[in-house]
Amino acid sequence: MKITSAEFIISNSDASKCPNEPLPEYAFIGRSNVGKSSLINMLTNHKNLAKTSGKPGKTQLINHFKINQNWFLVDLPGYGYARVSKKTKEVFQQFITDYFETRQQLVCAFVLIDIRLEAQKIDLEFINYLGEAGVPFCIIFTKADKIGKVKAQQNVAAYKKKVLANGWEEMPQHFITSSSDGTGKEELLVFIDQINSDFRKETF
Repeated sequence: MKITSAEFIISNSDASKCPNEPLPEYAFIGRSNVGKSSLINMLTNHKNLAKTSGKPGKTQLINHFKINQNWFLVDLPGYGYARVSKKTKEVFQQFITDYFETRQQLVCAFVLIDIRLEAQKIDLEFINYLGEAGVPFCIIFTKADKIGKVKAQQNVAAYKKKVLANGWEEMPQHFITSSSDGTGKEELLVFIDQINSDFRKETF
């Protein structure tokens, strides 16, 4: 799939006010500073579609972007950023969970993980939440260019071990990516394109 158009549609903090079009959507979420905005910009061939910032916690709303006029990319707030107030964080978490639990158009969530780090408790808790809520998701390992290929594979293997020890029967489908050199871009877009095709067949 080639992305030829990417248009910002709406930002809000209320899942019930998200676009009401019967188009499949894909939500991108992860801990703050995981490289989410850079990955979105890389996938869509836009330098500034999603706002990148050295300051964690930049995304604080549900942001909808219409891609190729036939699917939505959803940029969600990062979770686990310690410098937002507890009250604010509770509000973020509530509308994030409202989105995941009520959004019928959602066909897949992409949980972003920094490939350089050991498995973080908050990430494991979040994928457990998605599993318990019955939300389809994949894992995207980011920043693969920051470490060698062998080390990247070792870190993914270690993550898989942690996931399986955490009660999962198998490792969720995952992708290894780099926003700097485009690693994983084609694989992700092919994956999305296949789901879109299946969605259209079921719809029509």
